[in-house]
Amino acid sequence: MAIWKDAGSKDPMTPVTPIRETAPAPTPAPDAPAPRPRADLKESVFAAGLTFEGKIEGTGHVRLAGRFKGDVNVDGTLTIEPGAHLAGSVKAGSVVVGGELEGNITGATRVELQQTGIINGDVAAASLTVAAGSRMRGRVEFGWGEGGAPKG
Repeated sequence: MAIWKDAGSKDPMTPVTPIRETAPAPTPAPDAPAPRPRADLKESVFAAGLTFEGKIEGTGHVRLAGRFKGDVNVDGTLTIEPGAHLAGSVKAGSVVVGGELEGNITGATRVELQQTGIINGDVAAASLTVAAGSRMRGRVEFGWGEGGAPKG
């Protein structure tokens, strides 16, 4: 095993620069398992032109483009498309309103009221985003933790 550089150098005393092999940096072990992203949930779509009545409950995402009368209770995201109408209370992980909602929203971590959205009811959520041009009639509480204390 030669430690001297032979090729490209006339001087036999010029040392060869050894190649260092570096091991990949160890990844730190997480202290606690990360929460599962809600992207793993399936989405149910209720198409435009449909009118139905009842109750929606489950762990998936729901996209409403038609008309629905009844309560919605889902762990995922409820999306009310522009032109859609929902008459009933909503409890969901997050709610996106582009259509019309006649009812209250409770227990949501995020509510987004889009430019075409209308809410006629109360909203209680961790965060609220309101686009210019949207309309709402009701009472709003956001940014508050358990027991009425401000988050922070």
